[in-house]
Amino acid sequence: METMTATIERTTATTPAAGARERAVRYVLACTRLALGWIFLWAFLDKLFGLGLATESKNAWINGGSPTKGFLTFGVTGPFKDLYAGIAGAAWADWLFMIGLAGIGVALMLGIGMRVAAVAGGLLLVMMWTAVLPPENNPFMDDHLIYAAVLAVLALVNAGDTWGLGRYWANLPIVRRLPWLR
Repeated sequence: METMTATIERTTATTPAAGARERAVRYVLACTRLALGWIFLWAFLDKLFGLGLATESKNAWINGGSPTKGFLTFGVTGPFKDLYAGIAGAAWADWLFMIGLAGIGVALMLGIGMRVAAVAGGLLLVMMWTAVLPPENNPFMDDHLIYAAVLAVLALVNAGDTWGLGRYWANLPIVRRLPWLR
């Protein structure tokens, strides 16, 4: 005897409303992917060129500024302050940070390499969270952890397939051979 839940699930999965709901969810997740990708890409562009919002032109990376020095020197609080102050302005830290911002942003915008972008982005966001412990308005939770969770969801549901190149990317021979690149 079939349970009521199984009957409801089987029935609702085949209705036109379920198809419309699934399509709407895919579009919302694609928009979320693009928005989060733009956050990473904008941070890269602003730090690279000093577009005047978070980074002044005189402090742009192309003008000799350091993308990590200001924040890691003056903005970090909490138990990891000395650790981050020690790497502030180091060339290797600047390069890793900027490559990370650009790579994560491009991957999200194009919908490719979502798993790699989610892991790298999650790691970067958790590190940024540790730089401001405790968060200003909550004992432990802030937007960095929420964004990290959203990145994981986007990778898990293949959000790059909608309005992105995810399906094409997944069919590349190297990605089929190494599925963690998906």
